[in-house]
Amino acid sequence: MDLKEKIAGEITISDNPGYTIKKWREEFNISQMELSRFMNVSPSVISDYEAGRRKSPGSASIKKIVEALIKIDENRGGNVIRRYNSGISSDALLDIKDYDHDISLEYIATKINAKSYSRVDLRRNIRGYTMIDGIKAIIEFSYADYTKLYGWSSQRIIFITQVYYGRSPMIAVRAHPLKPAAVVYIQPNNVDDLAVRISELENIPLLKTDYDYKRISDIMSSLR
Repeated sequence: MDLKEKIAGEITISDNPGYTIKKWREEFNISQMELSRFMNVSPSVISDYEAGRRKSPGSASIKKIVEALIKIDENRGGNVIRRYNSGISSDALLDIKDYDHDISLEYIATKINAKSYSRVDLRRNIRGYTMIDGIKAIIEFSYADYTKLYGWSSQRIIFITQVYYGRSPMIAVRAHPLKPAAVVYIQPNNVDDLAVRISELENIPLLKTDYDYKRISDIMSSLR
């Protein structure tokens, strides 16, 4: 189902349409002010809908709200849209993208100031990337979700935030039949020897970047 249809359908059939509008607005991380400005309406209109002070919106109003949410996200890079289109609704998936041509891993490493932990050759091509929150992924992802992380091609970088020791992500990589072309830890606290050893056994480059994971949009911008 198209994401627009999914959101519009949920709002339409909801017993509390205002709450459902608020849920999706917050899912897209869009403020009432930003949404109202984009729709060219007063902020009180959005506030009244969400609080139930205004009559439930009709189909035309719902369509405008949904299209505004989607368009704002597209203008930001489409992170939420790609997450839902991937089939993984969990917010442990921060971003996913496939490139329309091969890009050198060495080139990408220079763009994000990444340094290698292992002695694995970086001379390989990348066709996409996936970025996940390491802690949330452990708690929320199913086995099927891990498979969906690879998008159209496993020839991709898996970026992982919230890394404390670096062991668990590489153990998961070793256990899963699909293998990424590279793994990059974002501002890890530490990376132990076992993670590096697995990287070399699997011939999967393990790199780190000291970009602040709280400013993840900076890395996404570089990767795009």
